[in-house]
Amino acid sequence: MTQPTILVTGATGKVGGAVVARLHAAGVPVRALVRGEADFPDGVRAVRGDLGDPASLGPALEGVDAVFLVWPFLSADGAPEVIEAIGKHARRVVYLSSAGVGSQEEGPGEAITLFHTELERLVEASGLEWTALRPTGFAGNTLGWAEQIRATGAVRAPLAGLARPLIHEADTAAVAVRALTTDALLGARPLLTGPELVTQERQVALIGEAIGRPVRFDEVTLDEAVEQMKAEGYPADLVEAILPAQARMIDAPEPVNDEVERITGTPARSFRQWALDHAADFR
Repeated sequence: MTQPTILVTGATGKVGGAVVARLHAAGVPVRALVRGEADFPDGVRAVRGDLGDPASLGPALEGVDAVFLVWPFLSADGAPEVIEAIGKHARRVVYLSSAGVGSQEEGPGEAITLFHTELERLVEASGLEWTALRPTGFAGNTLGWAEQIRATGAVRAPLAGLARPLIHEADTAAVAVRALTTDALLGARPLLTGPELVTQERQVALIGEAIGRPVRFDEVTLDEAVEQMKAEGYPADLVEAILPAQARMIDAPEPVNDEVERITGTPARSFRQWALDHAADFR
């Protein structure tokens, strides 16, 4: 049986990079969509293109059977044209969505949920074979603490008691590869979680254990956090969507399930394991 050729968007990111690595290790022909220079293992073809310019995608999509789609923008503007371009070449798209889609938290002002909801709708209406992966928070987002940890040995952030089942990018990638290379997840929207709820304060402590020195959590107020994120250049609508949604999770935490194990045959990796895998990023 001929292996499908797969295009991975977001290929220089944590999840996309892990998908590229898994496909390559399995001997699946894989292309990585890039906007600039990037290093990949021998045998991975890097192709220039930009999801913000659908007309640029033709060479990357030529001869492709399936696409792993990571949407890098905060709105669905341009998405219909991108999905139309994919549909001219590929037969399948696996979209990296969000656990917030379809949840009770969905509503006006939830900027991230809104664009993921629209992307899912477009993908499902495209006529392509599709899967929409709905992971909870990415463990990799805690890399945003790395500079603080290296410089001060502490993390200044709100919501010390916020507990989430953060998911290792390797687990999201394993499910994505299953969806890209088999028919097991056609038309599915699996909710993907880590194996347990871990508070932010505990996440910081586990990072400290991984790097061999204590790291403390210095809690700030939500208002302080909003101003800090805006000063760091985060878009206001993103900040105003994320932080209130996270605050609500303290009383209504995300569910924990075993979908990763059910789909891949391997239990989801713990945040402790993620911290060990990424210890060098925090040292």
